[in-house]
Amino acid sequence: MIYVTDRLYIDEKDLSFSYVLASGPGGQNVNKVATAVALRYDLYNAAGIPWETKVRASRIAGPSRLTQAGEIIIQAQRFRSQERNREDAVERLKAILAEAAIPPKPRVATKPTRASKVRRVDAKTKRGAIKRDRQRPAGEE
Repeated sequence: MIYVTDRLYIDEKDLSFSYVLASGPGGQNVNKVATAVALRYDLYNAAGIPWETKVRASRIAGPSRLTQAGEIIIQAQRFRSQERNREDAVERLKAILAEAAIPPKPRVATKPTRASKVRRVDAKTKRGAIKRDRQRPAGEE
């Protein structure tokens, strides 16, 4: 189990890793060893994550990292070793889920103050006067 928060966890069986040749740093090693990691996590079928969190996580992951089937795919090739890239991919997945675990603050409806209503009406009156002054007088043509 990989714990994201005290109540949220990722089952390691739900993670699948594939390794490919990476671009970037690595010297001669970059052409020989598959160090880049592609992590796949089936978000919609994962246990240990409430549905509301899954919905928020899918919004955070966005269309670039979320497949039609509900899998999050994270590419990691920042480091030269396969193990560090694997850890990086897991940390990035944990960051997405940790952000999704925080419920959004509910909006509290408020009414405009009397002073703000007066300011708005004054501004409209002033603007109308400016526009009225731009017009030609009625008798001139």
